[in-house]
Amino acid sequence: MKKLNDIRVGILKVPVTRIILLIVSDLVSILVASVLSLYVRYDFKFMDVPREFWEAVLRAYGYNAVIVLAVFAIFKLYNSVWRYASDTELVNNAIAVVICSIMQPVIFWIEGVKLPMSYPFFYGFFLMVLTCGIRFSYRILRMIQNRRLNHFGGKSRINCMIVGAGAAGNAILKEIESSSYLSIHVACAIDDNPGCHGKYLRGVPIVGGRESIPENVEKYNIDEIIIAIPSASRQALKPILEICKETGCRLKILPGMYQIINGDVNVSKLREVQIEDLLGRDPIEVNLEEIMGYIRGKTVLVTGGGGSIGSELCRQIAQHGPRRLVILDIYENSAYEIQQELKQKFPGLDMKVLIASVRNTARINEIFKIYRPDIVYHAAAHKHVPLMEDSPNEAVKNNVFGTLKVARAADKYETRRFVLISTDKAVNPTNIMGASKRICEMIIQNLNRRSKTEYVAVRFGNVLGSNGSVIPLFKKQIEHGGPVTVTSPDIIRYFMTIPEAVSLVLQAGAYARGGEIFVLDMGEPMKIVDLATNLIKLSGYRVGEDIKIEFIGLRPGEKMYEELLMNEEGLQATANRMIYIGKPIEYDAEEFEEQLERLRRASMNEESDIRGMVKEIVPTYNYEA
Repeated sequence: MKKLNDIRVGILKVPVTRIILLIVSDLVSILVASVLSLYVRYDFKFMDVPREFWEAVLRAYGYNAVIVLAVFAIFKLYNSVWRYASDTELVNNAIAVVICSIMQPVIFWIEGVKLPMSYPFFYGFFLMVLTCGIRFSYRILRMIQNRRLNHFGGKSRINCMIVGAGAAGNAILKEIESSSYLSIHVACAIDDNPGCHGKYLRGVPIVGGRESIPENVEKYNIDEIIIAIPSASRQALKPILEICKETGCRLKILPGMYQIINGDVNVSKLREVQIEDLLGRDPIEVNLEEIMGYIRGKTVLVTGGGGSIGSELCRQIAQHGPRRLVILDIYENSAYEIQQELKQKFPGLDMKVLIASVRNTARINEIFKIYRPDIVYHAAAHKHVPLMEDSPNEAVKNNVFGTLKVARAADKYETRRFVLISTDKAVNPTNIMGASKRICEMIIQNLNRRSKTEYVAVRFGNVLGSNGSVIPLFKKQIEHGGPVTVTSPDIIRYFMTIPEAVSLVLQAGAYARGGEIFVLDMGEPMKIVDLATNLIKLSGYRVGEDIKIEFIGLRPGEKMYEELLMNEEGLQATANRMIYIGKPIEYDAEEFEEQLERLRRASMNEESDIRGMVKEIVPTYNYEA
């Protein structure tokens, strides 16, 4: 931190020699402005200027010098860092010169000389030109030097195209021009407004709309494309990104509109274009007031709090003022990571991180007894489909009976709300993981019938970037030169980002009345092969040439497409247009509990026909015996 402060001080501290040079140049400017004012007033003829005027100007020089230096010092015109001079410095310079001009009649009144009425105006004009010219010439010379270095210097120059010739594009271009650290040459700009075509943005030609991107990439030999349209939604950006990713250029994007509002637009805010930018839909909108209303001041327990979904739950919950956040996970490394992150971001947060297994009844009951959580988010689960196909008893023990033990503890210790993290794989499951999660949904609906606790489930699709998802796998395969492995060219999935998934979970907690299964409308599903293709292109490679895609066939338990609702379930709208409630399916509660007990004994005895017993509970479960 000390080093960072020293750097800041170094930037803001103007050398004494530079201040002296500015003072000397201003003293010279006063004299030159005075002489030029009389010279212009008398039709550019020195001999026509009355002698008493020259003498008066020389006598007034001392007064003018003191006034100019004092006024300029008050407006900090000797303290500014002129390499970064902006409109603010220009306005300050202008106001200071106006004040100095207004003082001219007073000075010459003191001297007892009546100069021409036009003199103060000419004096102000020339003083403004000279003082601003000297100050801003430093920045102009640096810009010329930076461009010369970028063209001919030792740095390898990056040819860049800016898409969006608005305020954000102008701000990015301005920083690139003034920085000596960025070896970027902006060759052209793109904007969909036809009125801009053929014009220039800070000297950079605006060459056309989005349809002209490919030809101008070729024409200007572009290496990198910067998307500077922070006000555009993902839906609006998608077609532009689709065009850009086909060019083979590196893509960068300015994240959000709030940076324009805050005036915080610069090159450091640019990020790589990510695969979620190509999903073509806007992020889920949630009512933060509703979320804060039921989380603030409450004790919240998150099981599986170190995982992808669990850790994001913890991050967002921490922002909404809980009385205490209890994080439970069996994996100490992931629990430690989220603990350290939250300590740094929320130093005032009352947080407790516990290592425990949801299978351990005594340990879970002890945790509920001590901390008495008001709200539970149950994210602890085995979720890897192929792995669980090889270890079905473990899926049942952890997912089904881990959920049962935590849910029963919530009932016993009067937790207000219990939110289960479920999956679209629970619908007509073809794998043991999905079938086990369907049983989890039945467990919370069964408990909700007789408990004061409000039990709900949240069902969503695949989460981009989560542990074990396709994106990290594809990225590793691309890093190693491929091939990228896809199960089938026709396999499709619904996708959402981790923050979206967590927003849905939090919103479900606000809507919960007990017994609901919340479902997200995630728009159109996406082919996995398209996902792989886009990721390869965003990484700057050509599909089939640099990186190949290899089809390996469906893995055990996988199906070609996922469903969000079973046929028996209806849809009920909520206040959030992207969140729906599935109608609970009726089943015999007494028989279900008997089946659960038989399933528990079978899993503990490691019986080989565990899938058959699961199918008795979940008739829609289809598997190969």
